[in-house]
Amino acid sequence: MSRRLLRYFALALSSVTLGAMLCAQQVLALRSAGYVDINSGRLVPHAVILVQGDTITAVGSNLPVPAGAEVVDLGDLTLLPGLIDCHVHLFLHPGDETLQTVRESVPERTIIATLQARADLMAGFTTERDMGTEGAGSADTAVKQEIDRGDIPGPRLFISGNAISITGGHEDALGFNPAILIPGNATYADTTDQLIHVIREQIKQGATFIKIYETGRDRLVNGVFSTPYQYTEAQLAAAVAEARRLGTWVGVHDMGEPGTLYAAEAGVESIDHAAQLSDETMRLMRAKRIFAVPTFTIFEYFADHAPTPAAKAAEQALLDYHARQFRLQLAAGVPFAMGSDVGPFPHGTQAREFELMVKYGMSPLEALRAGTIHGAELVRLADHVGSLTPGKWADIVAVAGNPLDDISALTRVRFVMKAGKIYRRP
Repeated sequence: MSRRLLRYFALALSSVTLGAMLCAQQVLALRSAGYVDINSGRLVPHAVILVQGDTITAVGSNLPVPAGAEVVDLGDLTLLPGLIDCHVHLFLHPGDETLQTVRESVPERTIIATLQARADLMAGFTTERDMGTEGAGSADTAVKQEIDRGDIPGPRLFISGNAISITGGHEDALGFNPAILIPGNATYADTTDQLIHVIREQIKQGATFIKIYETGRDRLVNGVFSTPYQYTEAQLAAAVAEARRLGTWVGVHDMGEPGTLYAAEAGVESIDHAAQLSDETMRLMRAKRIFAVPTFTIFEYFADHAPTPAAKAAEQALLDYHARQFRLQLAAGVPFAMGSDVGPFPHGTQAREFELMVKYGMSPLEALRAGTIHGAELVRLADHVGSLTPGKWADIVAVAGNPLDDISALTRVRFVMKAGKIYRRP
């Protein structure tokens, strides 16, 4: 190759590099009527947020906009951090949960999951924790990878693969002809050794945390709630230790005692659903900073869509019981993260969870914190997301209204940015 040709390629490469640097330095300025300061709990008027690349560089009221910056004027909308749903099921959709996982192939369910990931992102959820593919194995790994590569739109995902349960327990295929092999919606582990083996296998297949079913099936008879536990405290402690050895954590499906106590003693990161917590369990959750994730929306949806009046009454009674217990948990100082259990109800509608958390006793600010800074803490991204803070990733949404006054504003998302990229405009 001649020196002239080499010089040409060197100049061309330099031009490309310089162009990339200039693009990386492009500043984006978001303007709106105000932004929510999650930490102080106030609405700051005349908002200006400066974004460079995937990072927030400045936030304030009436900040000067640098020359050459691209300005996005969002008018009377309110800016706030990207929302975080800590309990979703991208591989489920409304309908018979058991039969859909039997009738639909994993490729079909994976395609549907990508569409539902997009719906959640457009609803303002920029980070999500998927609590099990419900029989689709490690297919969530592919969805996460494609989102991370930027090939499909979706939230930043934390995934758990197929989740773990016991033979004959929650998510096993019960009630079918025993002569026909019907697969369940979990991976089974009946001993401590099996539990550790499955955890290792799931991490190998791409899971970023471990989800375990700790209770089921639930009963509420004459106001008395009960749910059998599935793993002992020692078994859960072994699972937590193995997850930590592998650099991750455990979250549990756990409706009530004594399973919730076993989970808290073992040191899980979250107790999801948490319809019943004893005084000792709540004490441990405060001391260890274990989050309760209430998932009220799924309870409401099942009550509203029950097939018979008797089933509706039973589902409503369970929701009412959960709400009463939630008020006790709030008074006891249990930490909460927002999680909706979206999947059996339509994706993109889970901001309803914020409304229900407020309906049952939280202030709008507490609910908003549960779905931002507390969710970020739960998924171990507190240094990167959860608030509009310089240096954090530019996960920003805009809503119609002020959620500190009216939490339903979170159901009216009009603008979505994730990691500095705009996915939705008014």
